[in-house]
Amino acid sequence: MRIAYFNANLRKGQDGVTRVMYKMFEGAVARNVEAIAFASTLPDADDAIIPTYKVPSVVLPIQKSYRLALPSYHLFARRLNAFRPDIVHINSPCTLGLGALRYATHYDLPVVATYHTHFPTYPRYYRMEGLEEVVWKVSRRLYNNMDRTFVPSVPILEELKEHDIERLEYLPNGVDLSLFHPTRRSGPWRSRFGAGQKPVVLFVSRLVWEKDLAVLADVYSLLRSRGCNFEMVVVGDGHARNELEMMMPGAHFLGSQTGTTLAESYASSDIFVFPSTTETFGLVTLEAMASGLVPVAANVGGAAEIVQDGVSGIHVPPLDRIAMANEIERLLNNAHLRESMRAAAFRRANQYGWETILEQLFASYADVIDSSNRGRRSRAA
Repeated sequence: MRIAYFNANLRKGQDGVTRVMYKMFEGAVARNVEAIAFASTLPDADDAIIPTYKVPSVVLPIQKSYRLALPSYHLFARRLNAFRPDIVHINSPCTLGLGALRYATHYDLPVVATYHTHFPTYPRYYRMEGLEEVVWKVSRRLYNNMDRTFVPSVPILEELKEHDIERLEYLPNGVDLSLFHPTRRSGPWRSRFGAGQKPVVLFVSRLVWEKDLAVLADVYSLLRSRGCNFEMVVVGDGHARNELEMMMPGAHFLGSQTGTTLAESYASSDIFVFPSTTETFGLVTLEAMASGLVPVAANVGGAAEIVQDGVSGIHVPPLDRIAMANEIERLLNNAHLRESMRAAAFRRANQYGWETILEQLFASYADVIDSSNRGRRSRAA
């Protein structure tokens, strides 16, 4: 089996999508499966697990850490022809993904995708609500050309079905249980922010408005106005960072983190707040739970599935600032409740180990390739 992966960015740890993709690469290597990857932004040389190749691209004006590939598949076709892939796996519905789909169509190759990002919800955050149905139309056109689309949570899968997207397969993401673990809790880390015995509330995400940062800022202000005793830590970067810092005076902004540095920030905190309503899975929520944090998350998308309300965390209605502030305040004032939920969150996260998930992924690859080969034989007969 030879797999060609495509994603706009392959810088290790850049976001949840790249963390998931590196697990796919590791899965391929462990199974002696040949794999290759194409991206606009490549990993550092020491981080590359499989051969990776850069395609020509331009900088995105709003998010300069991301680049937009030029759309023609002829820019990578020669190298991909030499590799002779059995299947193409698209991980972002960008110009590079469209180029990969055109390549697969031209050479009659099976193609799959993972639905990592819920783009139809994004226009509402940039005052372009009228474009939401347009994005759904583009999404249908793209994903209905896939032999299979992997969807990481049941709520999102059902929503895609409602919008007439076909050939879907439920495949959750996993979490690196060796990296994200409560044993990485650090007293010196907590001392840096004057936490002492005070609980630390953590938010981890790209700092872009579609992560419902305005809700986060309002929740923070509500808790401060009530005199709650806690420290707020924000991990991540993005075009909204400067404005968000002004909206959250007194919060500690640490910038983008990866690897053990990120794992230490998780484990050294106590409560994980995640108001985003645009997640297909919400890997950061699962990473927080594996690190022993109690998540307070919007009851939508992946969090609605991962978090068991009242057991391993708390659900709040989407965009409900007061409800989210109330639940965080309840946890801040009840150490016993925090501890019981921390233990339950850790147990829940341990149900999402990668090995079973990767077994399903590679079995699905084999099934799609087999179906494609049968189709070719049938057409040739």
